Amino acid sequence: MLLLNNVLHCGHGGLRARISTYTNREVHVMFHATFYALALFSFMVSFHAVAAEPHSTTRKPATNKNADACYPSDSVFYNGVIYTANDAQWQAEAVAVNNGRVVFVGSAEQAAPWLCGTKARIDLKGSTLFPGFTDSHQHLEGIGKRTRTLSLFGISSLKDTVAAIKAFAANVPDGQWVLGRGWIEREWQDEQRFLTAADLDTFTQTKPLFMPRADGVSAVVNSKALALAGVTKDTPDPEGGKFERYEDGTPTGYVLATAMDFFRNILPPESDQYIKENLQRGMQVNVSQGWTATHDAGMKWREVQQLKALANSDEMLHRVYIAVPINEANALFKNGAQKLANELFYLNGIKVFIDGTLGSRGAALLAPYSDADHSGFMDRTTKEELMPVLAQALKQGFQVMTHVIGDRALYSTLNWYEEAWADLPEQQWHSTDLRWRLEHAQIIPPDQQARLAALNIIASMQPSHAIGDLNFAPSRLGPSRLEYAYPWKPLVEKGVKVIGGSDAPVEIGDPRIEFYAAITRNRLNGTSGEGWHLEFALPRADALKMFTLWPAYASFQEAHLGSIEVGKYADFSVFDTNFMTAPPKDILSSSVVMTVVNGQIVYAQ
Repeated sequence: MLLLNNVLHCGHGGLRARISTYTNREVHVMFHATFYALALFSFMVSFHAVAAEPHSTTRKPATNKNADACYPSDSVFYNGVIYTANDAQWQAEAVAVNNGRVVFVGSAEQAAPWLCGTKARIDLKGSTLFPGFTDSHQHLEGIGKRTRTLSLFGISSLKDTVAAIKAFAANVPDGQWVLGRGWIEREWQDEQRFLTAADLDTFTQTKPLFMPRADGVSAVVNSKALALAGVTKDTPDPEGGKFERYEDGTPTGYVLATAMDFFRNILPPESDQYIKENLQRGMQVNVSQGWTATHDAGMKWREVQQLKALANSDEMLHRVYIAVPINEANALFKNGAQKLANELFYLNGIKVFIDGTLGSRGAALLAPYSDADHSGFMDRTTKEELMPVLAQALKQGFQVMTHVIGDRALYSTLNWYEEAWADLPEQQWHSTDLRWRLEHAQIIPPDQQARLAALNIIASMQPSHAIGDLNFAPSRLGPSRLEYAYPWKPLVEKGVKVIGGSDAPVEIGDPRIEFYAAITRNRLNGTSGEGWHLEFALPRADALKMFTLWPAYASFQEAHLGSIEVGKYADFSVFDTNFMTAPPKDILSSSVVMTVVNGQIVYAQ
């Protein structure tokens, strides 16, 4: 249940609310407190409605016969800069909301009848209101879990990373797992190499350790974990994965892709309540950053059931569009797509994994890496596993979202898509409006860019990946392949829908960073590098659509979401800085003023 946090403010300040998680008893108490507060609030608003005028607007006599009309609305947002992402009406001065949907978008003068009849006037006080920002690729439960385990994000040296792990491990009892995430060698100033068991064994001899790298598709484990998993120098690499080894074949402790499953499979089980709390925490983090919706690219079926329970009990803070991993696709085929709670919960996709990541040299390239003697690996999902799933997805109308990063993985995946389409007669398809996606899709040769447009494939890309990969992508790819790496603008110019996400908890998961990266392609300190092709950055209008209108299309929800138009859901992201005009560095230092979902303020400063 969404609860107002202790206090409602009326008058020019408008309605502000913070969302918190309460115990059942607190929910009961707060429900009654909120009921009486709302009753008082409604009385006060009615009392002030005649006297209170918009801060920035002088009411003038209307010229139509409804000059004295007062139209009902739950709230009116005014006295700020409003961008709609609707080309037919790009900006506005006021927005009125009733029953969770937009009922008016226009000038302050035209808003007078809604201001007259509203229950709450939300004075933006000069802030900038956008359509609700969508993170088009993240992992919600992992965001919540990140708040409860060791986070290694932002540590700038190998030495300090190891020290942080040592300090955390000291408080873990013998025999229990040391868990964390987020180390990233590309940010280290002393050494830039992968962690190994040798770095960690001296202080974890009695406790196993498993810590994924920031990308989430590789990890470091210690010798205790290797022993528990039964991994030795004689253990073969699994299909679609790899154990890094010393010259004699002994595993170093750095493991990639499907090799991580050896350790995931022996981790202690998590309770349903623990998973549910992680989902709640993840939503709280997201709305505090300004996100009103996310696309969860690979939510496990067990997590789906816990999120569904939250939706059924009215505890969703924002929208979640869900794809389940391919190994759980049968559950989706059996149960079908599901929409709950005013589309706050929408289950409709299948997540496929093909190759690894560029940073770990796991992305599948057509030619060898410029700094290694191999070209990555594929087969995290084999063609034999994939094709029956694609056929069933066509029959039942499910969206397919496939992780591809390297150009070899991209070529193969598009070939398989087309082969599946050709093998099944269209009359057996649920719909010809497929909107299948490629997740990440970082290295796209020009001929394949045109192919994406021709096939109406959606490119789900993470701007922050590019400005992070800037630290190693030139050495991994070489200058010739950089000419078609992270090609956002060339894709948009060809008509491809490019949707923006963060891949949190792989990245921080902040729309300010993602927007900044999309329009600059620079590091957060404003620097870039030779041959980085800054001309691939997006114009700001396209960057806004990358996080609003195009994600709505990518989730089949453009009729209800993505822009501020009459009839659409009232989802807004409000910042104290105008992203469309401010110097890029100011976007990074901006603050979230409020986050609005279905017309309800789910976060406010």
